[in-house]
Amino acid sequence: MTPDPQDPRIRETGKRAVSGAFLFLEPLILYGILFLPGALRREPPSELAAFSTNREIIRIFAYNLPALALVWYLRRRSGRGGRGFLPGLQDLHAVLLVLPALILTGVCVSRIAALFPGIPGGFAIEAPADLAGLCAVVLSCISTGYLEESYFRYYLGEKFEESGLGPWAFPLISTALFSLCHVYEGPWGTMNSVLAALILALAYTRFRSLHGIALAHGFYNIAVYLASGLLAPAG
Repeated sequence: MTPDPQDPRIRETGKRAVSGAFLFLEPLILYGILFLPGALRREPPSELAAFSTNREIIRIFAYNLPALALVWYLRRRSGRGGRGFLPGLQDLHAVLLVLPALILTGVCVSRIAALFPGIPGGFAIEAPADLAGLCAVVLSCISTGYLEESYFRYYLGEKFEESGLGPWAFPLISTALFSLCHVYEGPWGTMNSVLAALILALAYTRFRSLHGIALAHGFYNIAVYLASGLLAPAG
């Protein structure tokens, strides 16, 4: 029996499909503008990247903060922006749980990578040489943590709730998008980003904590950044 295109149920299904497609149009455009260039970034894996305080400061004020403001505006424009945005006890719980999990994951991936010296380990970067550089690193890492968590968890989480997709769609797809931005870090860095993204997505689903996972992400970035610089071979 041929379905009647005028059947209200068929028309409603078609409307939901079109609505779902447009629901993810804005996130995809935003991803392409803010994050996809990171997937195309290329770093020589065997060279030591020079640290620049000025470059970090420019990145904070020319990219991190404007991009963060845009993501927060788009998230709050939906009228549900207050949910999970105001700091609360759940943020402390998230930090205390997520930060050790991220550190443990990073250490495990690093130990596994050491067993396979033939596989490129990604690039290293110099540690800051003075207090100004250290402050720039802290601000850069924290603002990057907030930016990435605001988009990949806080903003995308709402879109997947509205879409009505299954509970695993959000952590899996957000993890895939997040790890794609980190392929420039090499195979081990990509593996670490996959595991970290799953931890962050599940923690956000559990605690509804933007600030907790953003701070955990930022503190972890600081630890990795400083460890990369301190352990880098001297030039």
